[in-house]
Amino acid sequence: MKQKKKRKTGAAKATIRERVKQAADSLKERQKTMNEETQVQQEGMAPDQPQTPEQAEKAVPDGEEIQESAQAETAALEKELEETRAQRDEYLDLVQRKQAEFANYRRRTESVRQEAYDDGRRDAIEKLLPVVDNLERALDAAGEESALRSGVEMVLRQTLETLTKMGVETIDPMGQPFDAELHNAVMQGSAEEGEPGTVCQVLQKGYRLGGRVIRHAMVKVVAG
Repeated sequence: MKQKKKRKTGAAKATIRERVKQAADSLKERQKTMNEETQVQQEGMAPDQPQTPEQAEKAVPDGEEIQESAQAETAALEKELEETRAQRDEYLDLVQRKQAEFANYRRRTESVRQEAYDDGRRDAIEKLLPVVDNLERALDAAGEESALRSGVEMVLRQTLETLTKMGVETIDPMGQPFDAELHNAVMQGSAEEGEPGTVCQVLQKGYRLGGRVIRHAMVKVVAG
């Protein structure tokens, strides 16, 4: 009897152990499945899968993260603004320097152009002066009343008027003190011819344009 009872007890214990083992295996399988599902959820949910309240709360950044992100973005914008301002100042300085250089270049060009024009005009007038001298000599040689004298007077008058319109001034220093900047003394006169140091005879008139002498007057000066 006792042996039969022991066998029944052993069989019952073996059955319990098997059931416990099966239950443990079942729990392990369920735990594994749950872990896999959790991993899938952490890696990302499908676009059409709705989020749970807990997941939505985790997806929204907290106030500190928002503030840090805003500060970082503000700092980046301020840096970009400073770089833009520096570039603007550089371009503005470049434009101002180019404008100043162009203004100086324009003034220099205008000065050179005006100087070249004045030089050309003085050169043309200087070449015309011998014609005036010859007209004056022809007028002195002509008779008192003749058609030749009238013609020469008309040509000389028109030529002198043209020179005057061009700004030419005649240097005729008769009786004036000698000035080396305007006169060229080629002869010396006696004390009876005038005051010492004055021009007693003009051998050839001088001319100037705009304060610059084109030709000095050729004169005779009283010794003094």
